[in-house]
Amino acid sequence: MLQLIDVRSGYGRSEVVHGVSIEVPREGVAAVMGHNGAGKTTLLRAAVGLLKCSAGTVLFDGEDITKLRPSARVARGVAYVPQGQQSFGQLTTMENLQVVADGRKNGRQLIDEQLDLFPALKELLTRKAGLLSGGQRQQLAIARALITSPKCLILDEPTEGIQPSVVAEIETAIVELTNRGDLGVLLVEQHIGFALESSQHYYILEAGRLTSSGAGGSASETEVRAAMAI
Repeated sequence: MLQLIDVRSGYGRSEVVHGVSIEVPREGVAAVMGHNGAGKTTLLRAAVGLLKCSAGTVLFDGEDITKLRPSARVARGVAYVPQGQQSFGQLTTMENLQVVADGRKNGRQLIDEQLDLFPALKELLTRKAGLLSGGQRQQLAIARALITSPKCLILDEPTEGIQPSVVAEIETAIVELTNRGDLGVLLVEQHIGFALESSQHYYILEAGRLTSSGAGGSASETEVRAAMAI
C-alpha cells in the first residue's frame, strides 16, 4: 500500500527525519509512536507531500509518488487528517460534510456511511462545527476525510485531548474500517494502548530515527514503554 523507504525530510536546512522506512498494510494499521519532537508529524507531512523529501522514496500501490503534489496524492487515494480536530467552524456539521461530498458520485450515500460510522454526529448536523466538543470535531474531521473514499487514511494524533469514551469510538471505527478491506491506516498516536490495540505493526521514532518496530497485536504496552524509555 504505502511505503516510505529511507525517507529524509525537514524544514529548510534542518533535517528532522533521518532515513526512516515504514510500510502501511493494505488492510490494516501501522502505528508510529514516539515522544514529542521525535519527527512523527514531519514524517506524515512528507508522506502526504506537504514536505519535500530530501532523500528516499514514497511508494503508493507500487508507484513512486515522491515528487507528486499533495492534490495528486489525494486523487490516487491518500487522505490526511492533521492534528487539531480541524473543521470549518462557521459551517454546520452537515455543511462540513457536504463541502467534501459535493460533486462526488453518490455524495449523499458517502455522507450517510460516515454518519453510520460516527452515529454521534447524526444529532449534531445543524450545529456549527465550532461549537462541537474536541471529540466531536475529531470524528467530523475523520468523516470528512473518508468521504473521499481513500485507500490510505493518515491520522495524526486522533485521540489528542479527547475524552476516553470518544477515544474508544474512534478506535472502534478504525478497526471496522480496516476490517472491511481496501483501506490502510497510518496512525501517529501517543496513547500506547490505543496504538497497539489498533495496529498490525508499530514503529517507534526517536530524534527522527527509527529505533524499534514490531507486531502490534503481540507487543505489550510495557515492552513498548521500555523501548521508548518512558
